[in-house]
Amino acid sequence: MMELMQTPEVKQWMSTQMAATPAANAASENQMSVLSGLLQHARRHVSMVSDAAMTLPSQVGNASSLFFGEIAVTGWPRMVAQFLAIFLLGAIVESIARYAFRRRRRRLIEMEGMHLAPRVIPALIFAAATMLTLLSLSWPPFSQSIAIVCVVALIVQRFTICLGGVLVDLIGLARADEERQGITGPIMPGRDVALFWYRRCATFVIYFIFGWAAIQSMEPLGYTSSARLLVGYILGIGLLLIAIEAVWSRPHKDEKRDHGTSWALTVYFLLLWSIWVAGFNWLLWLGIYVLLLPRVLAVSTLAVRSLQQTEASFLATRRIATVLLDRGVRALIIAVAAIWLGHMLGVGADTMAAGDTMVDKIARGVIGGIVILLAADLLWHVIKAYINGKLLDSSVDGGTTDEEKAKRARIHTLLPIFRNILAVVIAVIAVLMVLSGLGIEIGPLIAGAGVVGVAVGFGAQTIVKDVISGMFYLWDDAFRIGEYIESGSHKGVVEAFSLRSVKLRHHRGPLTTVPFGELGAVKNLNRDWTIDKISLNVKYDTDLVKAKKVIKQIGQTLLENPEFGPHIIETLKMKGVEQFGEFAIEIRLSMMTKPGEQFVIRRNALAMIRNAFKENDIEFAVPTVQVAGDRDAEVDAAVARYAAHARAGSEPAA
Repeated sequence: MMELMQTPEVKQWMSTQMAATPAANAASENQMSVLSGLLQHARRHVSMVSDAAMTLPSQVGNASSLFFGEIAVTGWPRMVAQFLAIFLLGAIVESIARYAFRRRRRRLIEMEGMHLAPRVIPALIFAAATMLTLLSLSWPPFSQSIAIVCVVALIVQRFTICLGGVLVDLIGLARADEERQGITGPIMPGRDVALFWYRRCATFVIYFIFGWAAIQSMEPLGYTSSARLLVGYILGIGLLLIAIEAVWSRPHKDEKRDHGTSWALTVYFLLLWSIWVAGFNWLLWLGIYVLLLPRVLAVSTLAVRSLQQTEASFLATRRIATVLLDRGVRALIIAVAAIWLGHMLGVGADTMAAGDTMVDKIARGVIGGIVILLAADLLWHVIKAYINGKLLDSSVDGGTTDEEKAKRARIHTLLPIFRNILAVVIAVIAVLMVLSGLGIEIGPLIAGAGVVGVAVGFGAQTIVKDVISGMFYLWDDAFRIGEYIESGSHKGVVEAFSLRSVKLRHHRGPLTTVPFGELGAVKNLNRDWTIDKISLNVKYDTDLVKAKKVIKQIGQTLLENPEFGPHIIETLKMKGVEQFGEFAIEIRLSMMTKPGEQFVIRRNALAMIRNAFKENDIEFAVPTVQVAGDRDAEVDAAVARYAAHARAGSEPAA
């Protein structure tokens, strides 16, 4: 047998069998269905919890001996007094603060941005007093752990009541504002509906937080994890009953009650409780998210909109705070929900870079991608609100000086382009970060994008030319929004920009989109100043000195006019004789005004010149035609015949 095992054929066969055995075992394990694995997990979990029920009495005895033994050493009166101080001192201090603020309550409500102060300030005082009580007292080890969780539970329940009351007040104020403005079909729910859900949700949260405190207090006393789970499942029945009662007694818009929905939600809650007992925490939270996350987001949106209506004057000049309220609250809710779900799946913040399997990498990538996209969305809306606020605050018509108007026009020209560039940059960076989190190598993508960009650049030279030309036009400050420019056959007021073209509004109405590459030399008619020249034709017998004095007086009148004077740099003057024409002397007038104002001033100046020339007997020259002929003999004959008839006493013929 030994000699046979040493032969090469037998050795090769044995090595083949040894290698095939693990593969066969792995194949058999892979053939086990996922449902069977989940069923085994549920059985083990339920068995562990049921076994804990058998050992729970002994664990209660051990915990009691530990706790009461510590109290015996410390002293019953001292321990009772310290726990009473934790539970009562915060409420007493809050009551004193409420009495002190009672006289100033109306003044706080009337102050801008302080409508919520009467509810928020007492809650903060309660939390501070409770924390100071905990820190100022000395505690034994077991009692200290219990005291900490009690303080956390007290503060959470106080802020739950505070935030719920704030939400109800906001909804009530917003609803009253809608009714006062006569808005038909108000979207805001009534105060009765808000109070109903506030009481049920507050009861649910307070019951949950004190149940959590009780379970957390069991750990330092030596209770096993299975015993704590058993107590949690028993306390969860109370949460289940609160949710079912809220579903069946919820208010309806009409008198009919939707029993089908109530039964469906009841079964859904029972299923969630069963999943929790079976030990599938990630599936439990997924079911909770499916049911509650849309409602929580809707309530947060409703609360933000109510706050914006209530504090409209306070938030009008605080655009960043408005955006943070609008987008930040929803982004925070979704991010916290995603991170907590990742924690339930075993993807915590400390293990974001760990893990070997593809499922772990995808889970981490998805959760990280959600957070990245939410942060990018919040950043973009904050930047957008800031830029839009700058554009609203820097209206060109609001400038007091020419320099300030020019600065505001340049802001309106550059900021929209800068906003579009930032949008593209933020979107690209966010997408690349999400892909990197999913495990995709972004280096080749960036290199490939560079190659594609070069190829597109060669294939679309006109577009590249337009973009680069536009950058240099903006760099040279060649034109701004609201200025009138001429370039070749194109002219008009600059209305808007894009990365490759400019939109010109002609003074007759048509809007022309001109690529930057086709502009060429640009004539800007709205910079610094403009000179307007007027030519007049007067007769040869005109007193030019008198005409010059009249025009000078008209120029002084225009300068003193409050409507035209601020726009005149050099008033209307007569420059002298331009030339001698065939029928008139041509004189030249000129004035220097601000760009765009010369047309109105010119029209009024011409009307004043016409009236002033008429009053001073200065006539405008017009073209005339002189006709000549030999009619002297005919005239003499007619005169002779008239004289002859006069002597004869007869009437001459017509």
